[in-house]
Amino acid sequence: MSSSAGQVIKCKAAVAWEAGKPLVIEEVEVAPPQAMEVRLKILYTSLCHTDVYFWEAKGQTPVFPRIFGHEAGGIVESVGEGVTDLAPGDHVLPVFTGECKDCAHCKSEESNMCSLLRINTDRGVMINDGKSRFSINGKPIFHFVGTSTFSEYTVVHVGCVAKINPEAPLDKVCVLSCGISTGLGATLNVAKPPKGSTVAVFGLGAVGLAAAEGARIAGASRIIGIDVNPKRFNEAKKFGVTEFVNPKDYDKPVQEVLSEITDGGVDRSIECTGNVDAMISAFECVHDGWGVAVLVGVPHKDAAFKTHPMNFLSERTLKGTFFGNYKPRSDLPSVVEKYMNKELELEKFITHEVPFTEINKAFDYMLQGDGLRCIIRMDA
Repeated sequence: MSSSAGQVIKCKAAVAWEAGKPLVIEEVEVAPPQAMEVRLKILYTSLCHTDVYFWEAKGQTPVFPRIFGHEAGGIVESVGEGVTDLAPGDHVLPVFTGECKDCAHCKSEESNMCSLLRINTDRGVMINDGKSRFSINGKPIFHFVGTSTFSEYTVVHVGCVAKINPEAPLDKVCVLSCGISTGLGATLNVAKPPKGSTVAVFGLGAVGLAAAEGARIAGASRIIGIDVNPKRFNEAKKFGVTEFVNPKDYDKPVQEVLSEITDGGVDRSIECTGNVDAMISAFECVHDGWGVAVLVGVPHKDAAFKTHPMNFLSERTLKGTFFGNYKPRSDLPSVVEKYMNKELELEKFITHEVPFTEINKAFDYMLQGDGLRCIIRMDA
């Protein structure tokens, strides 16, 4: 165990004191891990749209003051009681959803939606005792999705930590702990496009481009990118996208356009926008008889999906996915190995890098729609 094990650690964290206001670098106290928890030293973190969405707090219960961040790579500093499969010094990715390995979901080969540790955006405390491990002058600072990686040290439930190859560069593989794995797994684990097939990807942000990367790895012959922002088209070529459709360029539904240019519809489609109209288009554009559409984007809470039942009866399949159907502890290490053996390229997702003191710049880049992933270096 490290010399700091069992002690409160004082470190720097970027605290969101209120919705939509710039984060403030503060000195926080991080309590030692309790039973089934680990304390991590975060080395690199990146900003995901989910952080921004809950920081803006427009559509959900605001929980402040809070430490955001959930895409990261780090090293185990110390472990709490009962933790046997992690030790200080292990290289890890903390994940916003977990794998307890005991519930019906974890025991199922089909599900990754752990009953105990699945994502909970409203909870700002640890499940062990209902308390936060962060404080400033004795006042609690709330957690975010069980990870809170915008801090030099954080405490996470052991079930939300994936132990990975220590040779893997954490400044690259940290992006696998959320968005990239979500898109990649939606294609490889759920859509499963056959070699030579035609795949449509709706939304060419980081998750959509990861879905396209999955189609490239799977050997799809045509990867059609659909987006209303033509600026994204050039970048998408790096991820295997072979052609582009901007729905704004047509006076008919985009599913009709896709059906025409693919002789009856695409073999697989992956929807990564969360826009319910795009979801309907993604389903209706797949070929009858064998087409599969996969929904990844999170819709508005009042959204309703409407399509004619004949679209199902003509043997089209509609699926949804959460975190690309990856079980965090069991499956993420093998995704890291895909990067290590050069099957998966991660560098092209990383468009910016900032020191921790300039974390608000990462928010600016994302709010301006500039780039894909911004790596935040904790030691800089």
